[in-house]
Amino acid sequence: MNKEQLMEAVRRQMPPARWRHTVGVTETAIRLAGRYGADEDKAELAAILHDCCKYWPVDRQAATLKERIDEVPDDLRDVLDYDKELWHAPAGAIIASRDYGVNDSDVLNAIRYHTTGRERMTLLDKIVCLADYIEPGRDFPGVHIIRELAEYSIEQALVAGFDSTVRFLLEKGKKIYPLTVIARNSLLKELQGLRADAANP
Repeated sequence: MNKEQLMEAVRRQMPPARWRHTVGVTETAIRLAGRYGADEDKAELAAILHDCCKYWPVDRQAATLKERIDEVPDDLRDVLDYDKELWHAPAGAIIASRDYGVNDSDVLNAIRYHTTGRERMTLLDKIVCLADYIEPGRDFPGVHIIRELAEYSIEQALVAGFDSTVRFLLEKGKKIYPLTVIARNSLLKELQGLRADAANP
């Protein structure tokens, strides 16, 4: 299907407010890809599909993950033991492949990890994850700081985004998905390396 058909198919899977979010994420991902030198077409495709099954019943999301467990990477195999809000990302990667014919591993991974992050995130992973945090419709404490950081450091912006997620989960007394902590620590290590490189040109 062409882009317009794809967008319409995804739009039908969600309420209008979530579709507006998807459009915002898509526009933001394209802009970030242009700023940081990523493939804009891949960023657009991953962003359009990132929430493609978010509004499916959670038992359908869980069934998708269980039925296609061979398509779930080892670092996400325990996701069903954690918050249901995480399930749509790995399930969405399965749906993007199965129902929408996406076979690009970069795009599928960007969908798969957009809620949790992962160790050694690719540039496309970072862009879709960050776009999900800062699209224009987002309004949560500290989002303006993340948007400002995004103008000059995608890694710093993502660390700030993960920090906000961790604070929220702590305040709610919820479990923190280990992969998010791993992703945050990996980004901090990456930033340390960038600073060292800058100090020793």
